[in-house]
Amino acid sequence: MANQSRRKFMRNSVLGLAALPFGAGILSKTAFAQELPRLDPSSPTAQALNYVEVASEASDHPAYEDGEVCDNCMFYTESNEGCQLFPQNSVEPKGWCQSWTAKA
Repeated sequence: MANQSRRKFMRNSVLGLAALPFGAGILSKTAFAQELPRLDPSSPTAQALNYVEVASEASDHPAYEDGEVCDNCMFYTESNEGCQLFPQNSVEPKGWCQSWTAKA
C-alpha cells in the first residue's frame, strides 16, 4: 500500500516538474505587459491633476519642485510607463502631475 502512494507521489511530482516551464511562460512579466495609449494632456483627468508631458512646464505650479518627474514617482509603473492615477494610459517618464509622490 505504501508503494502505491509513493508511486503516485513520484508520478505527480514528475508531471508537475514537466509542466513548470509552461506555467512560467504564461505567468511571465512580458505576458502581462501591454501597450497603453499615451495620456492626452488635454483630457479632463489629466487637466484635473495638472499633468504635463515635460515637468519643467509645471514650474509655475506651487506644488512643483525641480527633479519631480513621473519616473521617480511612487505611482509610476516602469514596465509599461503606466501610472496608477491614469490606469488606462501610459505617461511620459519625464512628465509631472500635482499628485507626484516620492518613491519609498
